[in-house]
Amino acid sequence: MADKGLEKLFHETLKDIYYAERQILKALPKLARGAQAPQLKAAFEKHKEETQGQIERLQQVFEIIGKPARGKTCDAIEGIISEGEEILDEFKGDPALDAGLVAAAQAVEHYEIARYGTLKTWAEQLGLSEAVKLFDETLSEEKKTDADLTKLGVSAANVTAKKAA
Repeated sequence: MADKGLEKLFHETLKDIYYAERQILKALPKLARGAQAPQLKAAFEKHKEETQGQIERLQQVFEIIGKPARGKTCDAIEGIISEGEEILDEFKGDPALDAGLVAAAQAVEHYEIARYGTLKTWAEQLGLSEAVKLFDETLSEEKKTDADLTKLGVSAANVTAKKAA
């Protein structure tokens, strides 16, 4: 049996994040519909557009390594999305809903940041300079989205949720 090296690990992790991004793309419209504050709805809609671009960049990375763009089930993102859906159901109409949605969205962002950071490092070590650039672009978007969500939480969603207490 052949050893599984960094190239195999890179490919498997790429399939994981590809699946995750496609699931996120499906979940974002539901989150946008459920959000109460117009700014949060807009943030989810903006991130949906960014996610489409991120999926396209992932497809480019698959091309770079000569593999078909295929995902593999990512239990982590399934769980994070499921938690977000629970918040939508449990807090529908409540003042804390948006704060919960911000938290759920940040869990997604943190997962993505971890994955893209790892993939970028591995791409560097594997000499995949074009993939490094693509991951870097996505990583910058994910970090900005996380920062924007923090601002929305602190300036609006958390304040609204706290007033109801």
